[in-house]
Amino acid sequence: MATFYDFDLDHKVVRAVTEMGFEEATPIQTETIPTALEGKDIIGQAQTGTGKTGAFGIPLINRINVEEAHVQALILAPTRELANQVAESLVKFGKHKGVRTVVVYGGQDMRKQINDLKRKPHVVVATPGRLMDHMRRKTIRLNEVNMVVLDEADEMLNMGFVEDIETILKEVPTERQTLLFSATMPKRIEKLAQQFMSNPQLIAVKAKEVTMENIEQQYVEVHEKEKFDVLSRFMDIQSPELAIVFGRTKRRVDELSEALIKRGYRAEGIHGDLNQAKRDSVLRKFKGGLIDVLVATDVAARGLDISGVTHVYNFDLPQDPESYVHRIGRTGRAGKSGLAVTFATPREMDHVRTIEQITKKKMNKVQKPTFEQAIKGQQELAVEQLRSLIASGDADSYRKAAKDLLQESDATSALAAALKLLTKEPDTTPVRLTGEAPLRVKKRRDGGGSGGGKPYRGRRDRDDRRRGQFRGKDDRGRRQGGRGGHGQRKAKNA
Repeated sequence: MATFYDFDLDHKVVRAVTEMGFEEATPIQTETIPTALEGKDIIGQAQTGTGKTGAFGIPLINRINVEEAHVQALILAPTRELANQVAESLVKFGKHKGVRTVVVYGGQDMRKQINDLKRKPHVVVATPGRLMDHMRRKTIRLNEVNMVVLDEADEMLNMGFVEDIETILKEVPTERQTLLFSATMPKRIEKLAQQFMSNPQLIAVKAKEVTMENIEQQYVEVHEKEKFDVLSRFMDIQSPELAIVFGRTKRRVDELSEALIKRGYRAEGIHGDLNQAKRDSVLRKFKGGLIDVLVATDVAARGLDISGVTHVYNFDLPQDPESYVHRIGRTGRAGKSGLAVTFATPREMDHVRTIEQITKKKMNKVQKPTFEQAIKGQQELAVEQLRSLIASGDADSYRKAAKDLLQESDATSALAAALKLLTKEPDTTPVRLTGEAPLRVKKRRDGGGSGGGKPYRGRRDRDDRRRGQFRGKDDRGRRQGGRGGHGQRKAKNA
């Protein structure tokens, strides 16, 4: 397997990638990066979970000339969640080189985005609808873009963005490098490639299987309001040495970490709103064993290289199978065993099946643990602690006190009392979390793909759901039917 030192990359880029904990390139990275560095157009046919963000992001950052203060690269993504994840990775890839990356998507303050764009970024990651808003307002210029990436093109097709993409690409210089990534290749995507790409090289990589056989994968069907008690009981029974609990949103991470602390667990949370100093502090505590439970969002956990994680709890279902692969890959490292437990509400069971289909791995269904099982789990932990202490001989200095105690009571009573002191009985302090809406699964409409359906990637931009028109809260007029024969449409508030 190739390493990132094998690609003749800028040493600042290699340094950034290795600091993210990536050592060996994935198959699609091994095939894509050298070709992309040659400036060729590429069609990458790859499922999520194959490392495609690094496949296009690393050569893209390598190509940027930081001395030129204008937009040199454009990445289009179907959803705000994916756009944020891609942007976060690009920021990390380019931090030592000094590459400035900006992400724009609907639902975010337009004034903030305009101010970000005024700072002359080198790279823009965008959802199609909001990018067209900026194009209409002339707050972004694409006339010097020399590299375009279309990420998850089939998903953008499903969401009705193809005509938007055509409009955007016509505003980008024809002398450019174009990289298109798609899990499937429906006819419309092939047509798009023929129209806007120059002799593209096809690189096809099969879906990455979760090959970590030493990770046991489980799921539990549980209602939203029961989740936290179930999580507490699992941790009381399983007594993880180091655990990561994944939440879907920043608010969820904050509430979860506070609730765990309230019930006596040594926990802290990380998410995108934390400054770097706080983030580093939390990770140092986790790596050093000062806290046992790290609560994190997907974006915050990307690139973490932490050994010794014994358990991963997917408190909220991941947005997509790629996130699931990243999550459970935090445990079961260096030949050690690991356990990944996924929480799913009854309405999210289709999403669980989709993850199983994509990763080609079955999760074992487990029942919700009971309060009695939690108590038993803590008792077993106390017994194990006693056995370990006896074997180590570190309790020899307490022998006299033990003999004196045995003169006052029988051995069984004395040992039972010791176990009671050691046993952490399950804490039932009331906790209230803000409910999260279940993820939905939509059916494919293009006839392509692997069947079954594909999960939503989270909230869509309201402005990004409408097809083939300029969007934004200031777009009050009507647009006459254009290329797609849309007819007259009123623009809604973004």
